[in-house]
Amino acid sequence: MPVRKYKPTTPGRRDASGFDFSEITKSTPHKKLLETVKKTGGRNNAGRISVRRIGGGVKRHYRKIDFKRTKDGVPAVVESIEYDPNRGARIALLKYLDGERRYILAPDKIEVGVQVLSGEKVEPKTGNCMPLKNIPSGMVIHNVELMPGRGGQLARGAGNFAQLQSKEGSYADVLLPSGEVRKIHVNCRATIGQIGNSERNNIVWGKAGRSRWLGIRPHVRGKAMNPVAHPCGGGEGRAHTGRQPTNWKGTRLAKGGKTRKSKKPSNKFIVRFRKVGKHQKTRR
Repeated sequence: MPVRKYKPTTPGRRDASGFDFSEITKSTPHKKLLETVKKTGGRNNAGRISVRRIGGGVKRHYRKIDFKRTKDGVPAVVESIEYDPNRGARIALLKYLDGERRYILAPDKIEVGVQVLSGEKVEPKTGNCMPLKNIPSGMVIHNVELMPGRGGQLARGAGNFAQLQSKEGSYADVLLPSGEVRKIHVNCRATIGQIGNSERNNIVWGKAGRSRWLGIRPHVRGKAMNPVAHPCGGGEGRAHTGRQPTNWKGTRLAKGGKTRKSKKPSNKFIVRFRKVGKHQKTRR
């Protein structure tokens, strides 16, 4: 998908860019697959702010995505490629042979009219979903399950993909987008191919207002706050924080600090930890 560059008609438009939307084939979503989204403003069920910098944004509906792909053996045709305001990836509307319609994450270079399938004995081509045990080693995959039947949880962002490296016994080694190599049960499902809209990271917003449309509020440094508002606040002039940089609650490290528990039970499934820290050192 090419990136559209704007002319510098205003200061906010200078150096800004946006989506070309050339791959979009339908502008209105399928109404039966929509849900209302209630804005939280970053607040939990007690009404207290749990995530800062969230609020406002344009109104939107949630598109119900089929992450499980459990409709085995029933062929489906890609009816349209649509825009989803809730994610960076595009979504594809599938029409199954029995008339049912479902949304899936649109793989890269998928086109309207292409037939896709899900199941154990299907061809490993782009858009098809199958268990890891039936996927050849070295294939590029996305929407990978962590537990059989739970639905895809890994490699779901725009342009992301994972790679099936090897299979041994009941587990397969999968290289994730973060650089982590993880053992995943061979009965877990994955979809063949890479997620589309890979050029999303090349978009330059150009002005603060475009972030506000997305519901992202301004980010104020903790060092610039008062002591009552942040653990790193206060001091005369540009004083040092006086402690290890943390989040606004003082409960988690900031600036690349390791926050994963050293004795987490799932550590036994990690063959190689993801790259972390300022100098991108591999954690062991």
